[in-house]
Amino acid sequence: MSKIEINNVYKIFGNNPQSVMPMVKEGANKEEVLEQTGHTVGLDNVSLKIEEGETFVCMGLSGSGKSTLIRHLNRLIDPTDGEIIVEGTNVMSFNKEQLIEFRRHKMSMVFQRFGLFPHKTVIQNVGYGLEMQGKALEEINKTAMEKIEAVGLNGFENQFPNQLSGGMQQRVGLARALATDSDIMLMDEAFSALDPLIRSDMQKQLLDLQSELKKTIVFITHDLDESLRLGDHIGILNAGKLVQVGTPVDIIMNPADDYVKAFVKDVNRAKVIKAKIIMKGTNDSDDIDKTNLIKVNEDQFIEEFLPLIVCSNSNCEVVDKSGNVKGYISNKELQTSLTKS
Repeated sequence: MSKIEINNVYKIFGNNPQSVMPMVKEGANKEEVLEQTGHTVGLDNVSLKIEEGETFVCMGLSGSGKSTLIRHLNRLIDPTDGEIIVEGTNVMSFNKEQLIEFRRHKMSMVFQRFGLFPHKTVIQNVGYGLEMQGKALEEINKTAMEKIEAVGLNGFENQFPNQLSGGMQQRVGLARALATDSDIMLMDEAFSALDPLIRSDMQKQLLDLQSELKKTIVFITHDLDESLRLGDHIGILNAGKLVQVGTPVDIIMNPADDYVKAFVKDVNRAKVIKAKIIMKGTNDSDDIDKTNLIKVNEDQFIEEFLPLIVCSNSNCEVVDKSGNVKGYISNKELQTSLTKS
């Protein structure tokens, strides 16, 4: 069973969304619906599965429906049609009390604009979710300090948000989400308000934390580089429709349509593709010259060894962490993988 399943979800904004559903299901696009009915299509028959412990990145241009989608998961928005299933339970079946408990214990959310309480200190902000869970003050402070240290804010626990930089405030938001120890983290353009250097640092911090914690993360962004760096899988939305889901390499190497091609056309593939993706197995590499091989690890990105391969005009021997040979990459195949359209 997948951790999260989204099945045939439609969201139409307007005075009478149910009256517009037949038109949408018959294939009318977002522009046609708006022009003819005054209603806005937020999501159009979206279905996807998110597995436990993965980081799923949803991306698209402004107005594509990505923030609408993430808000369905904790029912900040209810669908016009379709179902949202978390750990086998349809969240649409929750009454008010069940929904409150679900939000307190099962999902946490990190917002683009931080969402911190200006009158509370860092430790009070981080511990707020635990306070809502009814935890004892001693446990709240102990857990909050652990998460403050985890995001590199030790020593700032008694400061107020207005005493912190934007990047530090976002760390507080991340620590608050981690403190509740929820299985699922929703991150809605969480780093987009940060300057590039701080943003890159926060991405690294999230990757480091995720390697330890193995949360199920749904991350919304409009930035392709960010999605490629963070995502185990990426879903791309266009005008409310989910047009492609795949690994970063799937998205780059096999874009589903012109919309996705436009997204990925300027991507430096050497930053995305690992040696093991393009290598030939040991039984399929008889055509590769194996003299003067350069040894590379199967999990190395091409950019890490490309200059050496180009300068030496050599082929690659690909090994695992234990040094076992897993395959080979020819210099020619390496060049092809970076230029494939």
